[in-house]
Amino acid sequence: MAELATDDYETLLQFLYRTPIGLMQTASNGDVEMLNPMASRLLMPLARQGNLDNLFTVMEPYVPQLRQMIRDFAPASGIVCEAVKVELGIGLPQERAPTVLALSVLKLDNARLMISLTDVTLEMRREQDQLARELSHAARIDALTGIPNRVELIEHLQSMLDSGPAAARRGAVLFLNCDRFRQVNDMLGTAAGDDILRMMGERLRTALRQHALTDAEAVGTGDLVARIGSDEFVVVVEGVRTPDLAERVVQRLLKALAVPYTVGSKQIVCHFSMGIVILDGQSSGAERMLQDASIAMREAKRSGGATYVLFDHAMRGRAEHRGDIEVALRRALAENELFVVYQPVVGFRPDGVIEQAAGVEALVRWQHPVRGLVPPVEFIGIAEESGLIGALGHFVLATACQEFMRWQAELGSRAPRRLAVNLSRAQLAQPDLADSVAAVLQATGMPAGMLQLEVTESLAAQDAEVRDCLVKLQSLGIQLALDDFGTGYSSLACLHQMPVNTVKIDRSFVCHADTSMHHRVLIEATVMVAHSLGMDTVAEGIETTAQAAVVMQLGCDKGQGYLYGKPMKARELAAWALEDLAAAPVPG
Repeated sequence: MAELATDDYETLLQFLYRTPIGLMQTASNGDVEMLNPMASRLLMPLARQGNLDNLFTVMEPYVPQLRQMIRDFAPASGIVCEAVKVELGIGLPQERAPTVLALSVLKLDNARLMISLTDVTLEMRREQDQLARELSHAARIDALTGIPNRVELIEHLQSMLDSGPAAARRGAVLFLNCDRFRQVNDMLGTAAGDDILRMMGERLRTALRQHALTDAEAVGTGDLVARIGSDEFVVVVEGVRTPDLAERVVQRLLKALAVPYTVGSKQIVCHFSMGIVILDGQSSGAERMLQDASIAMREAKRSGGATYVLFDHAMRGRAEHRGDIEVALRRALAENELFVVYQPVVGFRPDGVIEQAAGVEALVRWQHPVRGLVPPVEFIGIAEESGLIGALGHFVLATACQEFMRWQAELGSRAPRRLAVNLSRAQLAQPDLADSVAAVLQATGMPAGMLQLEVTESLAAQDAEVRDCLVKLQSLGIQLALDDFGTGYSSLACLHQMPVNTVKIDRSFVCHADTSMHHRVLIEATVMVAHSLGMDTVAEGIETTAQAAVVMQLGCDKGQGYLYGKPMKARELAAWALEDLAAAPVPG
């Protein structure tokens, strides 16, 4: 039996000596009673002057809480801590010394502790490398759709540009933006919008795979679909050599995206604007290619959306010009360079007398410190695209209402009886538009019934969301007018569906009123239908007494144009209102 005990003891010693884990036994105060060679090797670089007499002293700089942790462990025996990571740092005396140890403490009884130490430096490095790879991958993947994001897209594009001679590079970049996606979120909520975005990403990937399988001309393997913004996707197609082939891919993608998206019980149809850039020997940099594709997409948006445009270099100059205008417009709003002018609207009485005080239309102008007077056509569209239209529209409405109320106080019965202000496409998309208008009315004391907000025919006929917005405005007591009637998408048969009080007949009809029977018939039909629906009419663009005579004869209620007055500043309008313009009827 004594020999067996001796053998067991020697086996235990051999185990302690050979095991790759540092093992040691200490007293409860940390004094070392026994340690194996691995424990000595792991602790020696940490010990001051090579002194391993006390574990707590050795580990104090690295685990200062160890002593207190053991004191606080109340049970007579048990695991005090297990695999606690101990960061040793770098610069230890020995080369290739461990930088991370795993420390475990077992309380044997009230007088003894068993400690194990393991070098986990390599394991920690592997974990850190794996985490870095996962984070790097996550940084390149869009969390919502699971497809590459902008970071991956730029690297992929640059890799294409850097591969091989410039003359041999072939491919296309397609930049897609969903038209009016914000309305989808407003109508269904962002969760439903996210579902639709995920479906869009999957459809693009599927359509691109089908293209690669079926199109013999597209031999590249570098095709990619990425999401780079809320509702913006980019498709990279390798091997595309001609615009015709690029358009073939575009049509396939648009066909896939045009299928209605089912969300719950609703089916949503989405339209896309797309910009195309063909990779050629002159392409310089991934960011520039992406920017050019975005510029072409914006051109597609400006042409009405639901289409695609091939980039040409002239677009870049126009985009830079629009960027300069946007910067200057932001400054103009801050430094009061904008002002409002007013064009008179006169009333036509049945006896032929002109009523001078029928109303005015407010129009914004920009006095640039260097360029002088900037026409609205140069900055209204840019204000819409850049998100400045809200501030611009509020400025015009608030200023015009203040001036209008001042006229009421100063001019009495000669003051205009109605103020017309235009609304843009972007303003109608603002969910708080009605609240904003109501706040201006309250702040200025403007009676709602004296304010007329005007929208173009094409906007009013666009969709249910726009009409709902108009109904909200009308519920405030505001008058609504259909501007430029005859040039949009609707017709006289649809006029009863429009929530408006006034129809403004476009100048393109009025300018031919005295020379074209066809145009006279159209004006007369518009007046008759509008009156039957309880709406009044305004003839726009009247420049001659002959035109005025015809529209009066055809029953128009009001007229507007240079014959009566050009747009003028508030003080000039007040002086105009005091003139005796309406003393005599217009000649027949």
